[in-house]
Amino acid sequence: MNDAMILLVDDEQSILELLETVLRKEGYTNIDSAKTGEEALAACESQKYDLIVLDVMLPGRSGIEVCPFIRQTTDAPILFLTARSSDFDKLTGFAIGGDDYITKPFNPLEVVARIRAQLRRYYGSTNAAAVGKHSETALQRSTNAFDYGRFKLDELAGELIVEGQAVSCPALVFQLLLFLCKNPNRIFSKNELYEKVWGEEAFSDDNTVMVHIHRIRERIEADPSKPIFIVNVRGLGYKLVRNELQERSAP
Repeated sequence: MNDAMILLVDDEQSILELLETVLRKEGYTNIDSAKTGEEALAACESQKYDLIVLDVMLPGRSGIEVCPFIRQTTDAPILFLTARSSDFDKLTGFAIGGDDYITKPFNPLEVVARIRAQLRRYYGSTNAAAVGKHSETALQRSTNAFDYGRFKLDELAGELIVEGQAVSCPALVFQLLLFLCKNPNRIFSKNELYEKVWGEEAFSDDNTVMVHIHRIRERIEADPSKPIFIVNVRGLGYKLVRNELQERSAP
Protein backbone atom coordinates (compact mmCIF):
# COMPACT_ATOMS: atom_id res chain seq x y z
CA MET A 1 0.00 0.00 0.00
CA ASN A 2 2.96 2.34 0.54
CA ASP A 3 3.54 2.18 -3.22
CA ALA A 4 0.34 4.17 -3.74
CA MET A 5 0.48 7.15 -6.09
CA ILE A 6 -0.86 10.17 -4.20
CA LEU A 7 -1.68 13.62 -5.55
CA LEU A 8 -1.82 16.57 -3.13
CA VAL A 9 -3.63 19.66 -4.40
CA ASP A 10 -3.46 22.88 -2.36
CA ASP A 11 -2.44 26.44 -3.14
CA GLU A 12 -0.61 26.81 0.18
CA GLN A 13 2.97 25.58 -0.12
CA SER A 14 3.24 25.11 3.65
CA ILE A 15 0.32 22.65 3.65
CA LEU A 16 1.75 20.72 0.72
CA GLU A 17 5.12 20.45 2.46
CA LEU A 18 3.53 19.44 5.77
CA LEU A 19 1.41 16.67 4.23
CA GLU A 20 4.23 15.39 2.08
CA THR A 21 6.63 15.30 5.04
CA VAL A 22 4.19 13.35 7.22
CA LEU A 23 3.29 10.96 4.39
CA ARG A 24 6.94 10.23 3.63
CA LYS A 25 7.59 9.54 7.32
CA GLU A 26 4.76 6.99 7.11
CA GLY A 27 6.45 5.30 4.16
CA TYR A 28 4.61 6.83 1.21
CA THR A 29 7.12 7.86 -1.45
CA ASN A 30 5.13 8.36 -4.66
CA ILE A 31 3.74 11.83 -4.05
CA ASP A 32 2.95 14.54 -6.59
CA SER A 33 1.59 18.01 -5.87
CA ALA A 34 -0.38 20.71 -7.66
CA LYS A 35 -1.41 24.23 -6.67
CA THR A 36 -4.32 24.91 -9.01
CA GLY A 37 -7.31 23.06 -10.39
CA GLU A 38 -5.82 23.16 -13.87
CA GLU A 39 -2.57 21.60 -12.64
CA ALA A 40 -4.56 18.88 -10.87
CA LEU A 41 -6.49 18.04 -14.05
CA ALA A 42 -3.29 17.93 -16.09
CA ALA A 43 -1.67 15.65 -13.53
CA CYS A 44 -4.64 13.25 -13.54
CA GLU A 45 -4.56 13.10 -17.34
CA SER A 46 -0.91 12.07 -17.39
CA GLN A 47 -0.74 9.85 -14.29
CA LYS A 48 -2.98 7.26 -12.64
CA TYR A 49 -3.35 8.10 -8.95
CA ASP A 50 -4.55 5.85 -6.15
CA LEU A 51 -5.70 8.75 -3.98
CA ILE A 52 -6.16 12.50 -4.32
CA VAL A 53 -6.24 15.12 -1.56
CA LEU A 54 -8.07 18.09 -3.08
CA ASP A 55 -8.37 21.55 -1.55
CA VAL A 56 -11.70 23.25 -2.18
CA MET A 57 -10.50 26.86 -2.29
CA LEU A 58 -8.07 26.94 -5.21
CA PRO A 59 -7.13 29.86 -7.46
CA GLY A 60 -8.99 29.77 -10.76
CA ARG A 61 -11.13 26.63 -10.85
CA SER A 62 -12.02 25.41 -7.36
CA GLY A 63 -11.74 21.86 -6.13
CA ILE A 64 -15.54 21.59 -6.34
CA GLU A 65 -15.39 22.58 -10.02
CA VAL A 66 -12.59 20.20 -11.04
CA CYS A 67 -13.71 17.18 -9.01
CA PRO A 68 -16.38 16.02 -11.52
CA PHE A 69 -13.77 16.11 -14.31
CA ILE A 70 -11.32 14.12 -12.20
CA ARG A 71 -14.09 11.62 -11.47
CA GLN A 72 -14.48 10.99 -15.20
CA THR A 73 -10.98 9.53 -15.32
CA THR A 74 -10.64 7.71 -11.99
CA ASP A 75 -12.52 5.99 -9.18
CA ALA A 76 -9.64 6.66 -6.77
CA PRO A 77 -10.66 8.13 -3.40
CA ILE A 78 -10.84 11.92 -3.26
CA LEU A 79 -10.40 13.62 0.11
CA PHE A 80 -11.55 17.23 0.19
CA LEU A 81 -9.43 19.56 2.30
CA THR A 82 -11.03 22.88 3.18
CA ALA A 83 -11.69 25.58 5.76
CA ARG A 84 -15.42 25.26 5.08
CA SER A 85 -17.32 23.04 7.48
CA SER A 86 -21.03 23.64 6.82
CA ASP A 87 -23.36 20.72 6.09
CA PHE A 88 -24.08 22.22 2.66
CA ASP A 89 -20.40 22.26 1.74
CA LYS A 90 -19.93 18.68 2.92
CA LEU A 91 -22.98 17.44 1.04
CA THR A 92 -21.80 19.21 -2.10
CA GLY A 93 -18.38 17.58 -1.81
CA PHE A 94 -19.84 14.10 -1.34
CA ALA A 95 -22.45 14.57 -4.06
CA ILE A 96 -19.92 15.40 -6.76
CA GLY A 97 -17.69 12.43 -6.02
CA GLY A 98 -15.70 13.09 -2.85
CA ASP A 99 -15.07 10.24 -0.42
CA ASP A 100 -14.06 12.16 2.68
CA TYR A 101 -14.05 15.73 3.97
CA ILE A 102 -11.32 17.17 6.20
CA THR A 103 -11.59 20.67 7.61
CA LYS A 104 -8.75 23.07 8.34
CA PRO A 105 -7.01 23.38 10.71
CA PHE A 106 -6.30 19.68 10.82
CA ASN A 107 -4.11 17.18 12.58
CA PRO A 108 -1.76 15.84 9.88
CA LEU A 109 -1.67 12.43 11.56
CA GLU A 110 -5.46 12.25 11.27
CA VAL A 111 -5.19 13.04 7.57
CA VAL A 112 -2.66 10.23 7.16
CA ALA A 113 -4.95 7.84 9.05
CA ARG A 114 -7.85 8.73 6.76
CA ILE A 115 -5.63 8.33 3.69
CA ARG A 116 -4.53 4.90 4.89
CA ALA A 117 -8.14 3.85 5.52
CA GLN A 118 -9.28 5.05 2.10
CA LEU A 119 -6.40 3.26 0.36
CA ARG A 120 -7.16 0.05 2.23
CA ARG A 121 -10.76 0.11 0.98
CA TYR A 122 -9.77 1.17 -2.53
CA TYR A 123 -7.23 -1.61 -2.91
CA GLY A 124 -9.71 -4.09 -1.49
CA SER A 125 -12.17 -3.21 -4.26
CA THR A 126 -9.68 -2.97 -7.13
CA ASN A 127 -7.90 -6.18 -6.15
CA ALA A 128 -11.20 -8.02 -6.26
CA ALA A 129 -11.78 -6.66 -9.75
CA ALA A 130 -8.33 -7.74 -10.88
CA VAL A 131 -8.89 -11.28 -9.65
CA GLY A 132 -12.21 -11.46 -11.46
CA LYS A 133 -10.79 -10.29 -14.77
CA HIS A 134 -8.37 -13.23 -14.81
CA SER A 135 -11.27 -15.66 -14.82
CA GLU A 136 -13.61 -15.78 -17.81
CA THR A 137 -16.20 -17.66 -15.76
CA ALA A 138 -15.91 -15.65 -12.55
CA LEU A 139 -19.56 -14.56 -12.57
CA GLN A 140 -20.80 -18.10 -13.09
CA ARG A 141 -18.45 -19.69 -10.53
CA SER A 142 -18.42 -17.07 -7.84
CA THR A 143 -20.26 -17.89 -4.67
CA ASN A 144 -20.21 -14.18 -3.88
CA ALA A 145 -22.46 -13.07 -6.72
CA PHE A 146 -25.80 -11.46 -5.88
CA ASP A 147 -28.62 -11.41 -8.44
CA TYR A 148 -31.51 -9.01 -7.86
CA GLY A 149 -33.04 -9.26 -11.31
CA ARG A 150 -32.52 -5.67 -12.43
CA PHE A 151 -28.95 -5.66 -11.14
CA LYS A 152 -26.19 -8.14 -10.31
CA LEU A 153 -23.23 -7.57 -8.03
CA ASP A 154 -20.17 -9.82 -8.17
CA GLU A 155 -17.70 -9.47 -5.32
CA LEU A 156 -14.97 -11.57 -6.93
CA ALA A 157 -15.10 -9.69 -10.24
CA GLY A 158 -15.66 -6.32 -8.59
CA GLU A 159 -18.52 -5.69 -11.02
CA LEU A 160 -21.95 -4.09 -10.89
CA ILE A 161 -24.17 -5.08 -13.82
CA VAL A 162 -27.45 -3.21 -14.30
CA GLU A 163 -29.83 -4.51 -16.96
CA GLY A 164 -26.97 -6.34 -18.63
CA GLN A 165 -24.62 -3.35 -18.72
CA ALA A 166 -21.51 -2.84 -16.59
CA VAL A 167 -21.84 0.28 -14.44
CA SER A 168 -18.90 2.22 -13.04
CA CYS A 169 -18.92 2.09 -9.26
CA PRO A 170 -16.51 3.93 -6.92
CA ALA A 171 -14.92 1.75 -4.27
CA LEU A 172 -16.98 2.86 -1.28
CA VAL A 173 -20.24 2.80 -3.23
CA PHE A 174 -19.44 -0.77 -4.25
CA GLN A 175 -18.49 -1.78 -0.70
CA LEU A 176 -21.68 -0.31 0.76
CA LEU A 177 -23.88 -2.06 -1.80
CA LEU A 178 -21.95 -5.30 -1.25
CA PHE A 179 -22.52 -5.12 2.50
CA LEU A 180 -26.26 -4.58 1.97
CA CYS A 181 -26.41 -7.45 -0.53
CA LYS A 182 -24.84 -9.72 2.06
CA ASN A 183 -27.46 -8.65 4.60
CA PRO A 184 -30.78 -8.37 2.71
CA ASN A 185 -34.01 -7.34 4.44
CA ARG A 186 -32.13 -6.19 7.53
CA ILE A 187 -32.36 -2.62 8.76
CA PHE A 188 -29.13 -0.76 9.52
CA SER A 189 -28.87 2.70 11.03
CA LYS A 190 -26.59 5.23 9.36
CA ASN A 191 -24.09 4.87 12.20
CA GLU A 192 -24.08 1.08 11.84
CA LEU A 193 -23.49 1.29 8.10
CA TYR A 194 -20.65 3.76 8.59
CA GLU A 195 -18.96 1.58 11.18
CA LYS A 196 -19.44 -1.64 9.16
CA VAL A 197 -18.38 -0.30 5.75
CA TRP A 198 -16.03 2.57 6.55
CA GLY A 199 -14.55 0.60 9.44
CA GLU A 200 -14.43 3.59 11.75
CA GLU A 201 -16.46 4.94 14.62
CA ALA A 202 -19.32 7.02 13.23
CA PHE A 203 -19.00 10.79 13.39
CA SER A 204 -21.84 12.97 14.61
CA ASP A 205 -22.35 13.91 10.96
CA ASP A 206 -24.07 11.12 9.03
CA ASN A 207 -24.30 12.78 5.61
CA THR A 208 -21.65 10.45 4.21
CA VAL A 209 -23.90 7.38 4.34
CA MET A 210 -26.88 9.30 2.99
CA VAL A 211 -24.94 10.54 -0.04
CA HIS A 212 -23.53 7.09 -0.79
CA ILE A 213 -27.01 5.55 -0.56
CA HIS A 214 -28.10 8.14 -3.11
CA ARG A 215 -25.20 7.15 -5.39
CA ILE A 216 -26.25 3.51 -5.19
CA ARG A 217 -29.86 4.36 -6.02
CA GLU A 218 -28.73 6.35 -9.05
CA ARG A 219 -27.12 3.18 -10.36
CA ILE A 220 -29.55 0.37 -9.50
CA GLU A 221 -33.00 1.93 -9.26
CA ALA A 222 -35.24 2.49 -12.29
CA ASP A 223 -36.50 5.63 -10.53
CA PRO A 224 -34.10 6.76 -7.77
CA SER A 225 -36.80 9.04 -6.34
CA LYS A 226 -39.02 5.98 -5.79
CA PRO A 227 -36.59 3.26 -4.71
CA ILE A 228 -37.73 -0.36 -4.52
CA PHE A 229 -34.40 -1.96 -3.61
CA ILE A 230 -32.80 0.29 -1.01
CA VAL A 231 -35.57 1.71 1.15
CA ASN A 232 -35.54 4.07 4.09
CA VAL A 233 -37.35 2.81 7.17
CA ARG A 234 -38.27 6.06 8.88
CA GLY A 235 -36.54 6.54 12.19
CA LEU A 236 -34.58 3.29 11.91
CA GLY A 237 -32.31 3.35 8.86
CA TYR A 238 -31.92 1.62 5.49
CA LYS A 239 -32.39 -1.89 4.20
CA LEU A 240 -31.91 -3.67 0.89
CA VAL A 241 -35.16 -5.39 0.00
CA ARG A 242 -35.02 -8.87 -1.46
CA ASN A 243 -38.27 -10.68 -2.22
CA GLU A 244 -39.63 -13.50 -4.35
CA LEU A 245 -40.84 -11.12 -7.05
CA GLN A 246 -37.29 -9.85 -7.59
CA GLU A 247 -35.95 -13.40 -7.71
CA ARG A 248 -38.55 -14.43 -10.29
CA SER A 249 -37.63 -11.42 -12.43
CA ALA A 250 -33.99 -12.51 -12.58
CA PRO A 251 -33.03 -13.87 -16.04
